[in-house]
Amino acid sequence: MRHQKAAKRLGRNDDHRRSMLRNLTTALLLHGTIETTVTRAKEVSKVTSRMITRAKKGDLHSRRMVASYLNSDDVVKKLFEVIAPSLAGRSGGYTRIVRTRIRKGDAAPLAQIELLQ
Repeated sequence: MRHQKAAKRLGRNDDHRRSMLRNLTTALLLHGTIETTVTRAKEVSKVTSRMITRAKKGDLHSRRMVASYLNSDDVVKKLFEVIAPSLAGRSGGYTRIVRTRIRKGDAAPLAQIELLQ
């Protein structure tokens, strides 16, 4: 039973799920918007908000924690120098999820997740 488990398992084992969420979070912070399934978008939104909140602190420990999670040093630099200062006045709700379409192959509901500026 999964009582009081916050995260979705997304049909993957732990390592694959962690890797997928890291890749999606890195892509979202790099490009500003990505299209994925609704369930994945909700999970990526949680992870991204944690990264942005940590980046808003701006200290060395936060930078190292974010760098250990994200896959690209360029994205870490962009997060700390561009994204976090632009969201400094916002206390949460850094992303927007918009449902876009139904995928033709497996009828999965897709959504576009974007960073708010």
